[in-house]
Amino acid sequence: MYIHNYQYRVRYADTDQMGYVYYGNYARLYEIGRVEALRSLGFSYKAMEDSGVMMPVYENKSRYIAPALYDDLLTIRTTIKTLPAARVIFHYEIFNSLEKLVHIGETTLVFVKMENNKLTLAPKELLEKLESYFTEKK
Repeated sequence: MYIHNYQYRVRYADTDQMGYVYYGNYARLYEIGRVEALRSLGFSYKAMEDSGVMMPVYENKSRYIAPALYDDLLTIRTTIKTLPAARVIFHYEIFNSLEKLVHIGETTLVFVKMENNKLTLAPKELLEKLESYFTEKK
């Protein structure tokens, strides 16, 4: 299992009239979390796309537990619980600065060859970077 934490400060542009993080912005926080999680492994979305593979979102789930507010320093915890194959599932937990869980979510992305829009397996480079998090330690 791979876990990565990333901190994000809530800006005015992220909030609605009540001062809460606008519900539509959680998908953007998911993207920030997953891109930074992969970057921390030394894997680049851009390099993957330059090689001809993209990762469109197949499914997105959200659960709102408590409001996140303007100027909160959020921690986006992104977890990959299973080694990717033709798809990868990212799990998210978002905590406020008091370490209170405010949101959970999940996105499923698929690997697609850009030349023909067909499903493909996860890039070997990504699997190599994730392998050590999924092998049993004795």
